[in-house]
Amino acid sequence: MRIDKYTWCVRLFKTRSKATTACNKEQVRLNGETVKPSKPVQEKDVISIKHGAFMREYKVLDIPKSRVGAKLVSALYVEITPADILDQILVVEKINRENSALGIKGRPTKKDRRDLDKTRFNF
Repeated sequence: MRIDKYTWCVRLFKTRSKATTACNKEQVRLNGETVKPSKPVQEKDVISIKHGAFMREYKVLDIPKSRVGAKLVSALYVEITPADILDQILVVEKINRENSALGIKGRPTKKDRRDLDKTRFNF
């Protein structure tokens, strides 16, 4: 099965076109090598996918015939990302949730930075 189709079938990507785009942007690796979307996947291969600044790794256990339900995904691959990277991902997600709750979206503007400095230093 093609790598773009596999990552879509096991719900690592929401759509197949997003999986194909990620392969074309060299955000997907198979056994440490960047691949084209048509590269075939076999059992025991290691897939690395770039999520933000981090690479998450998955080991292929089985190949499905078509897209599977969320409950059946655990039988098809296992995540082998190191624990320290998973901890860093959780920290980044927590910071993003807090910023979103405060209404901060992305990099602060010049006015936002001035307002933050006023509240921090009380000048």
